Amino acid sequence: MPPVDRNNPKRAKSSESQYSVMEFVRRFPDDAACLDWLWRERYAPDGEHAYCPRCEQVRSFKRYKVAHQAQAWTCTSCTKKLYPTAGTIFHKSSTSLHLWFYAMWIMTSTRCGVSAKQLERELGVTYKTAWRMFNLIRNRLMTQDYNGPLSGQVEADETFVGGKLRESERRKLRAQGIVNRGPATKPRAVVMGVVQRGGGVHATVIPTRSSYHARYTVREHVLPGSIVYTDDWGGYDKLGKSPKFTHRRINHSEKVYVSGDVHTQTIEGFFSLVKNGIRGVYHSVSTKWLQGYLNEYAWRYNHRDDPQAMFWRLLRRSAMAS
Repeated sequence: MPPVDRNNPKRAKSSESQYSVMEFVRRFPDDAACLDWLWRERYAPDGEHAYCPRCEQVRSFKRYKVAHQAQAWTCTSCTKKLYPTAGTIFHKSSTSLHLWFYAMWIMTSTRCGVSAKQLERELGVTYKTAWRMFNLIRNRLMTQDYNGPLSGQVEADETFVGGKLRESERRKLRAQGIVNRGPATKPRAVVMGVVQRGGGVHATVIPTRSSYHARYTVREHVLPGSIVYTDDWGGYDKLGKSPKFTHRRINHSEKVYVSGDVHTQTIEGFFSLVKNGIRGVYHSVSTKWLQGYLNEYAWRYNHRDDPQAMFWRLLRRSAMAS
């Protein structure tokens, strides 16, 4: 994949962009360029010779123009056809490859997320199409490939994701004699996150805010022998008794947030990024689809320091048959 071109005369030296929209347009000007890239990436690096499963050897393939939308390359020896989009998220999609590629560029170039309504306006597709594209990219391509489990210094924390009580809801509670007890008053999704300092993050929706689910997430995604930093929530008490981890806690209840290297600022910073993105871009996300949005934010976070543009990494993954 092309590395970041810092010597590009059209890119400002101070720019943090890894792959600008102008570079995208030059590389993929139309559907034909996108399809040709997919063909070369999946089957024929030289654009002509590919392995034929019927001949069971490398053969020459040619592309013939046909009336239907699905384009294929045909073996010149046995007429076996290979379809570059087969088995990918583009398979049987009536949306052009050019729009698919642009949607992936948008999702990798943003830091706070972009809504399906915005994609609808930029691509000129229906909202249903835009939402389906984003949903497939999030749940099929942006899986949390953090190369886990995590090790070394790891921070763990949990948080509630969901809107605050509306005034109408508050009135109903007061009429029932129920005092507002914060998160316990309104059901909200619970997200558990673990992050390695200087490394990757893993975030997942857990059924309840319980000691069991918190400990299970840590044990599943953190290697034994690691130092685990948490706050003083009682759900982590048993974690400190485990011989597998060195457990250190910061006393948030006493308004102490940093004590030397003991803190949970890293994972709280990730949660802040997610919540600000949801609040500012999506406004509200249902529990049913929340994991997909977490995958998107975690994927970008885990690849934030890649020397290669995130767009190329995601595009290469899209070429793999699922």
